[in-house]
Amino acid sequence: MKEFFAQFAIPHPSLLIYIAMASIVLGTIALVAVVTYFKLWGYLWREWITTVDHKKIGIMYLITALVMLFRGGVDAVMLRMQLAVPENTFLEAQHYNEVFTTHGVVMILFMAMPFITFFFNFLVPLQIGARDVAFPRLNNLAFWLFFMGMGLFNVSFVIGGSPDAGWTSYFPLAGNEFSTSVGTNYYMIALQIAGLGTLMTGINFITTIMKMRAPGMTLFKMPMFTWSALIANLIIVFAFPVLTVALAMGTMDRLFGTQFFAIGNGGMDMLWANLFWVWGHPEVYILILPAFGIFSEVISTFARRNLYGYTSMVWSMIVISVFSFAVWTHHFFTMGQGAFTNSIFSITTMAIAIPTGVKIFNWLFTLYKGKIEMTTPMLYAMHFIPLFTLGGVTGVMLAMSAADYQFHNTMFLVAHFHNVIIPGVVYAMLAGLTFYWPKMFGFMLNERIGKATVWVMSTGFVLAFIPMYITGLDGQARRMYTYSDATGFSFLNMVSFVGAGIMTVSFLMIVWNIWYSFKNSPRDISSDPWNARGLEWATHTPIPHYNFAITPDVTDATSEAFWDSKKHGTKLFKGKIEDIHMPNNSGQTFVMSVFFFIAGFALVFSMWYLAIFGLIGILACMAYRSLEDDHGYHIHAHEVEEDEKKHAQKGGAK
Repeated sequence: MKEFFAQFAIPHPSLLIYIAMASIVLGTIALVAVVTYFKLWGYLWREWITTVDHKKIGIMYLITALVMLFRGGVDAVMLRMQLAVPENTFLEAQHYNEVFTTHGVVMILFMAMPFITFFFNFLVPLQIGARDVAFPRLNNLAFWLFFMGMGLFNVSFVIGGSPDAGWTSYFPLAGNEFSTSVGTNYYMIALQIAGLGTLMTGINFITTIMKMRAPGMTLFKMPMFTWSALIANLIIVFAFPVLTVALAMGTMDRLFGTQFFAIGNGGMDMLWANLFWVWGHPEVYILILPAFGIFSEVISTFARRNLYGYTSMVWSMIVISVFSFAVWTHHFFTMGQGAFTNSIFSITTMAIAIPTGVKIFNWLFTLYKGKIEMTTPMLYAMHFIPLFTLGGVTGVMLAMSAADYQFHNTMFLVAHFHNVIIPGVVYAMLAGLTFYWPKMFGFMLNERIGKATVWVMSTGFVLAFIPMYITGLDGQARRMYTYSDATGFSFLNMVSFVGAGIMTVSFLMIVWNIWYSFKNSPRDISSDPWNARGLEWATHTPIPHYNFAITPDVTDATSEAFWDSKKHGTKLFKGKIEDIHMPNNSGQTFVMSVFFFIAGFALVFSMWYLAIFGLIGILACMAYRSLEDDHGYHIHAHEVEEDEKKHAQKGGAK
């Protein structure tokens, strides 16, 4: 019995981990107490846990992303604090390895991915004039699989120990010989579970966009964000199976003694690196293309102009998606594949910058002679353009394979990656969140606090990451938990730490803005407070469960159907109100995801009987669904008419 419980202990405990454990336990107890005291369990089950409403599922993705932003942000501050001074003892080597590993995984897979999936869910059906996604129940299952994978990964922090082989988890470092705790097991299994949910999302939204567009909405009438969502989800469907297979092989190496990624006995450690980056580099574009879509919506709205070069924007995204699968080897130019191979991938890496540059010029030409209104979302976009361009230029430097021998595995690369992802993805997510906040919650975020937040965030960003370019060129290696004062890195690392602190203040300002606006912002806003352009603004605020009482017809409109209806009198709602068919909620999907969590946790610790129990539960849920007779329900026309009368059409299209 003692040995059984010993396997759940943290192998490298520290005061910080004990504080984190206590915080998690006390926070969980407080949350359960609040929900119980206010008798919210039934409400949560009916309205959220079992919902198939794409808007509510989107908001659950948003909440998850914001929580993980805090989680990953704490890791980031800890890393910068450790490196702020030479020979620091704030984190020991092992703990530092765990923190930078979990920081990377959390920020990419459990913060950025749910943030863009929130926009997929909330916006795409509204932008194409649909009442829901193609497979509403699958949408619910996809969220809960993602959530359970995220939860399983974070459990590692307090039960068994965190992964410590880096967010890329390279073999043989990730093998049993060098990663002896169960941390890497958590990595392998949690990412498989979450990845299944993401793959389901990809299939669902491709089908939704291709089959459920409003009458008259051809592909080249779709809003730019919907185009970016379509292309990103196509990449998901092609890329995520590669990751799933690689993780399955890694799991078998660790649990069953296979040697796919061993350095002997027929194994090949470089196979992992290739499979990981065949997924990993397209993953960057899964994140960045929807961000480009958000910026396109924001810039055209607040420049008060149609998006310049709509067709070239679409084709540039298509070209990027194809090229994204042809650049993966640039992640290991220094690993011995030869000059010819390096040359090929150096060329493809530089070539992918061309369609990306096209988009920058499209946005600049949209701004040219525009009647620019500098709102908070627009300010994020204005800061994005120069900062992201700097990240792109340093990417071209890294694309030169000969020069990469100097840059590789230094802080220069860390600076480049963050220089692309933070302005490119995080700024876009925050711009989009501010832009669509009134449509989601019925009130505006405070503009004065919002604009101040952007300036504070950009100041912190520049101070945090620009010094890393310099220390990287001077030879500071990434993943090193300490350094000598003789290196001369101390001053610039302290500047980076100060910058990280300033960025932390900016995120606290976002929290303050939400609270301040919740308490003070007026609720009598129109359905179109920004004077926007897309079909999503033609709905009521709050948005009815059925989205549109009458399916819009955009035959006579452009890609900006709502703008056309306001400025040119284009009629969007041409039919009459009829009965609306809607899908039922489902608790079976949540139960199935719980069985996935049980099976995953059991596999982490090689508890085979419990793993079999979880697998049987999963199969039983599949069987139940196969035999279930569920035809949804109808909202009758007179109910819709009564509901419509309750809403003044505040700015909505006629």
